Amino acid sequence: MRRGLALLCALSLAALVACSTRPDDRFVSLVAAMKPSIVLLTMRVPPENKKDRYDDAFATGFAIATGTWGTDILTVAHAVDGAWNLHVTFGDRHKVPARTIALDKDLDVALVRVDGVQLPIVKLGASEHLDGQLGRDVGILGYPIPDEFQDEGLGPGTSLASGRLSSIRKLALEVTLPIVPGESGGPIFLVDSGDIVGIAESRFEDEPSIGFALPIDEAKKFLHAHDAEHGF
Repeated sequence: MRRGLALLCALSLAALVACSTRPDDRFVSLVAAMKPSIVLLTMRVPPENKKDRYDDAFATGFAIATGTWGTDILTVAHAVDGAWNLHVTFGDRHKVPARTIALDKDLDVALVRVDGVQLPIVKLGASEHLDGQLGRDVGILGYPIPDEFQDEGLGPGTSLASGRLSSIRKLALEVTLPIVPGESGGPIFLVDSGDIVGIAESRFEDEPSIGFALPIDEAKKFLHAHDAEHGF
């Protein structure tokens, strides 16, 4: 009788342990680990209306190298090219000056540096193995339309969205993610592993549900040329 009771208790305990681990726990942990490396870029750019002095612009970036010298941040070139008064906000509240140290307009990738600030960095994955893996779940972390959130009094904050890898294009990953203005430069990562496989770039204006990202292997080539001193 006692052996039967002990067995029943053991089985009940095992069931409780199994139920306490939800399928999405790993995803939540991956996002929590990545979030401190995601930054908001704010800048001024030439105005669309010639009567104005400037327009405010926004983008997302993620820290990829750090040391006593500061932190290097990967983002998109179209956001910072020709911009001035560039700042990086990290932890959703600390705003510091930044500068662009390298960019490639053709690849649409740029490297931004903040001096004297050490941020947690992400580990870059690989994109070459994605052929034949359409349908993989992917996510993006970034800052969609941050000025709208500010105007509504909601404050800055990193947002998460998820979708699927829908196609491999020439120098682009097609994803079922609406790359919202402000999210450009954010990391596209695999939901099951957290591997960063792309940099969010743009979307079709007429079909916003289709987004595009630069494959991370192309960004690595850029880093080999412009940030080799920090391990690339």
